Amino acid sequence: MNPAHLIEIDHVTFGYDATRTILSDVSMGFQRGKVTAILGGSGCGKTTLMRLIAGVHGADAGRVVFDGEVVDARDKVQLYRLRKRLGMLFQFGALFTDLTVYENVAFPLREYGKLPESLIRDIVLMKLNAVGLRGAAGLKISEVSGGMARRIALARAIALDPELIMYDEPFAGLDLISMGVAAKLIRTLNDVTGATSLVVSHDVPECMAISDYVYLLAAQGRIVAQGTPAELMASTDPETRQFVRGEPDGPVKFHYPAPEMAADYGLKG
Repeated sequence: MNPAHLIEIDHVTFGYDATRTILSDVSMGFQRGKVTAILGGSGCGKTTLMRLIAGVHGADAGRVVFDGEVVDARDKVQLYRLRKRLGMLFQFGALFTDLTVYENVAFPLREYGKLPESLIRDIVLMKLNAVGLRGAAGLKISEVSGGMARRIALARAIALDPELIMYDEPFAGLDLISMGVAAKLIRTLNDVTGATSLVVSHDVPECMAISDYVYLLAAQGRIVAQGTPAELMASTDPETRQFVRGEPDGPVKFHYPAPEMAADYGLKG
């Protein structure tokens, strides 16, 4: 393992069933203290990679290595220990709607530790202040906007000062202002805490603006391109160029492969 990498994906193959392979012999490395983006269209395996890192699923082949330790999805003791070292921002926040903003952020502190309530209070308010929402601590989740909910979820994700923070589509469904706020928060928190950040997204401009390194995935987790944001934006590879520039025509086709339409009606071509 490269000591500069906190996480390594080592020749990993995975599918949710025998009929469809999501990732096929994929290898990646996520450098300590850096923001790495994994870009790609829907269904290319971006979120699946996060689930493998978190031990939600085990690889069919290959291995996932967390700080030199191979992740074993069957080892509950190991997973409990490793998960205390990572924070996860789910795609739509996954906040507990029956809890207040304060109680949502306090949840992991109570789940993984035995801290006095006075210390929990200080930590929760500090994390909420970091995302600009200390004043919203007493609100119900139904009383906050979508952008605020995403920031609350981020405060919860960093409650335990994780070494690894994973963001699953952090910009999905946000307006332009909220998107800019979220992007700035991801970069700032990474730089201030020294954490390793992994951002899964299909939003190119935001990711290019905040990332140190980028992987571009296609079907079955195939790595189309990798490098710094500047290198990918300057690429002349047709598939890379089409994705990062949002071009409608190129190697990635609009239509899913299908037989000639006449075949649907039992007609000969």
